[in-house]
Amino acid sequence: MRAETPGPSGFLVVDKPVGWTSHDVVAAARGWLKTRRVGHLGTLDPLATGVLPLAVREATKLVPFLMGGRKRYHAVIRLGVETETLDAQGSVRSTHTGPLPEVAAVQKALATFEGEILQTPPMFSALKHRGVPLHRLARKGLHVERAPRRVRVDRILCLGCPLPDLELEIDCSSGTYIRALAADLGTLLGCGAHLAALRRLASGPFSLEHARQPQELAQLAPGAVAALLIPPAAALGFPVLRLAGAEARRVAHGGEIPAPAGLSLAGAKIAALDPEGVLLAVLELRANRALRPLRVVGVWPRVAPNTPLC
Repeated sequence: MRAETPGPSGFLVVDKPVGWTSHDVVAAARGWLKTRRVGHLGTLDPLATGVLPLAVREATKLVPFLMGGRKRYHAVIRLGVETETLDAQGSVRSTHTGPLPEVAAVQKALATFEGEILQTPPMFSALKHRGVPLHRLARKGLHVERAPRRVRVDRILCLGCPLPDLELEIDCSSGTYIRALAADLGTLLGCGAHLAALRRLASGPFSLEHARQPQELAQLAPGAVAALLIPPAAALGFPVLRLAGAEARRVAHGGEIPAPAGLSLAGAKIAALDPEGVLLAVLELRANRALRPLRVVGVWPRVAPNTPLC
């Protein structure tokens, strides 16, 4: 396979349209940026829209440092109807025929989901069972037992209750399924519910203010799309340390360097920049006050100064 031409690395935030899968966005971005080295930082369902961060080239090595970020969603939950997929894309499983609960009862129920909760992942999800995504098994009519997972919902703000719909803003931990929250709310209220619409407003350090529509990106030249990349060090948000030539060379080869004065918390992570100010590695402060590379994402000296790897 022919090696790719080096190019800029970083993070591109796409405002995912409804109907697109996360993989559709990745495939499109590979064309926009003319590289195969693109990955996303957390799946969004086809029903959902909003913030989908993409890692490009060397930034793909940094995904583990960003996957646990908090999420913010705008959600519409419809009471009275349950679906197979727990959202509006699934077939109706049951319809509530009685009166819907009063708004006060709904708000009281919502409060019980704030804090640390146990949540069972939906069958229609990208989680895998013996290497097979659960949604593929679900579409074959198969059911797999899923262990509940501990997630955290920091805030549920009710923006409006024009029943049967609830309009909510939700801050939560990575791994929280808003579809499952909607279904569990319906069960608690005794009327059933499903997720009617979902928009991700933020994912870790990335928000809608950074996001661009696919239609806009498709019309830009690759260089113009690359200019929109968020630099890796800015996305990580770690303290920054600029290295001298000898230190940069040692870190680029996986070697430790002494920690400068002022760093004292063992386990702290540092974004190490090369002498030109480009991210070279993520370092961790060890108990012996050495900075150990956790992930090297560049080279020093750089082999192609005009086309930086990172």
